[in-house]
Amino acid sequence: MGVRERLAVQREVSAELAAIGEELAAAVQGRIPAYQRLAPAQLAEVRAIAGWALTRVVDLWVRDGALDDADLARFRGIGAARAADGRPLPAVLRAYRVAATLAIDIVVGRGRGSLDVADTLALTRLWLASIDALSEAVYSGYTSAAERLTGDRGRSLRELLDDLLVGRQASAGAWADRCRELGVDIPARPTLLLLEPADPAGTLTEADGVDLAAELGLAGDDPRRYLLTVRGRRLVLLLPGSGSGGVDPAVARRAWHGCRVETTLVEAPAGYRLAVDALDTAPAHAHDGGRLLDTGDAHLLALLAGRPAARPADIAHLVLGPLADPGNAHLLDGLDAFLAAGTATGAAEHLGVHPQTLRYRLRRVRECTGRDPRTPWQRLVLDVARHLLQIT
Repeated sequence: MGVRERLAVQREVSAELAAIGEELAAAVQGRIPAYQRLAPAQLAEVRAIAGWALTRVVDLWVRDGALDDADLARFRGIGAARAADGRPLPAVLRAYRVAATLAIDIVVGRGRGSLDVADTLALTRLWLASIDALSEAVYSGYTSAAERLTGDRGRSLRELLDDLLVGRQASAGAWADRCRELGVDIPARPTLLLLEPADPAGTLTEADGVDLAAELGLAGDDPRRYLLTVRGRRLVLLLPGSGSGGVDPAVARRAWHGCRVETTLVEAPAGYRLAVDALDTAPAHAHDGGRLLDTGDAHLLALLAGRPAARPADIAHLVLGPLADPGNAHLLDGLDAFLAAGTATGAAEHLGVHPQTLRYRLRRVRECTGRDPRTPWQRLVLDVARHLLQIT
């Protein structure tokens, strides 16, 4: 076992380090799927780390040394960096094993004819010991950074929504920049959802919101497609419009009350205040059947409470929807007659149509508005909306 022979191999490896680094990186990329999606700059970093690790271990082999505290600190830093860029920890650790196996073959191949069995065994033992030590260091750095990043990102996501709700979000450009930094994809016309437990003594938590988002199919996406925060006993979520379709049954199963407001990012602070007022002022029977209050309900409640946010001119169209179109005048007439008579039979007699015809019209009213005029709250909302349609 001679130092001179090992030094000769070291010089040969150093002379070919660029090509060897390419070979090691290619092996890692070819065998580990997570590394096949790396950007060119990330692949360059893989080559650089592989080259440094190889150079360091070969130098230790020549001197019969071992990784020291400075080496392990560097590997902890590498682990933290991998947590920051989201590379899976098992893939990171496997990359070092793949590279180490190939590195041993490369070094032994360069020393074929000059190295004896003892040299080869020493190299193998050193690599095994180094992999064990650096894996522990990478794991430590990765997990510590992941815990910190998870907490920081969660807080940043909450702050992003909080800033939007209270109007601290300065501009659309600043919003876009923050969303990009945090990996969030929220459309220009999102759904703002406020939820509270039906029990006045209860409260909702962030975990409740995460669970709801998962049921709505919004969890696990990259980028993230929703935001949530907790304000008092209420949970606030900002959802994509397409992600809010199954909210009503999901909320009903949890025995929560809520208000869903369609808004824009610019109007989100006003939408939030509107939804808060709606939940504060809605009578208990407005939540019958587990139905969420919507933008129409919220504006009507604001009107009844004399809130400045109320928009009487919009209430009719928000509540009635396609029912306000001239082509559906017969449906609106049927609703008017039913609200006046109180029964389908009485309404049919008033209009001079068969009761089944009137019932069909009422069914179409429910389909067009999502509201059942037979329930007390929806009857009131529809009644006010049709009067507003006539006078605005």
